[in-house]
Amino acid sequence: MTQTPNPNQESNILGKFTSVIGLVGTALFFAGWIYRWSYFYFFQLEVNTLDLPAQSFLIVPLQIFLGDGWAICKSAIAFFIAAIAIQATLWLIKIISDTVVSASQLLLSRIISATQRKRSWTAKQLKSLAEFSSGQLRSVEFLRSLVNEIVIVSWVLIVIFWLARWQGIADARRDAGQNSTLPVVALITPEEKFAVGRKLDDIFADPSLKGYRIIGDRGLFDDLRGREDNDISNPQQPQVWRLLLERGGWIYLFRALPSNAKLDQLPSVLAIQESDKGHIIIRSPEASKASSP
Repeated sequence: MTQTPNPNQESNILGKFTSVIGLVGTALFFAGWIYRWSYFYFFQLEVNTLDLPAQSFLIVPLQIFLGDGWAICKSAIAFFIAAIAIQATLWLIKIISDTVVSASQLLLSRIISATQRKRSWTAKQLKSLAEFSSGQLRSVEFLRSLVNEIVIVSWVLIVIFWLARWQGIADARRDAGQNSTLPVVALITPEEKFAVGRKLDDIFADPSLKGYRIIGDRGLFDDLRGREDNDISNPQQPQVWRLLLERGGWIYLFRALPSNAKLDQLPSVLAIQESDKGHIIIRSPEASKASSP
């Protein structure tokens, strides 16, 4: 006859499974947050101000660990190295703790022996303290187990942090360049609340700046003015605008970096508040041929 499973055993298995799911979910959320933070930091945006849905941080780690063959290999190598580092760290901690415990036990035993026959109040206090400390050393395994868990969690978080950060920066640099996965954009909006942009009926005329004021770097505005439309006539330094994000009533656009951009070169991002009168956004995977003047 088959034995009926013990309810306590089933509850224990379910509890462990729930605990593992919670830890995995926390690790995935952490990885997704670091990835998003690194990605948008490349575009000089703070992820906390973008009001991204929490569930999106749980999907992003698939790109980090399983995005392609190189991502899978990189993750496997990183976690293998982490496993070696964990074993080495735990081994060092065991050696150090065993040495400290042995030295402490030897010292305490000598104190107890030295105060065994003495009747003074100080000797009795030292003996009591030594006996108490000797008993506490026997429960050092609990503390060692706690330290071991902290070491394991710390190494795992370090690996996840750097994998997510590297992947976020790599994807941001890709999307800011010529091989971007972000759509090419055409934004058409009323000119009453828009100080930049080309007029549709006269692309060579600059819009009036009457009524507008500026604080900060005037050169950033001057660099933008007159270069708001796409220009792909020069393959080495094409001028293509892409849509980074639409969130919280704001539209984030940026001009893609040229193919010969330096590694430390970052794109300038244009944040546009959605107009009350409406606007039109046209998205395309590639720039049109009409982008050339």
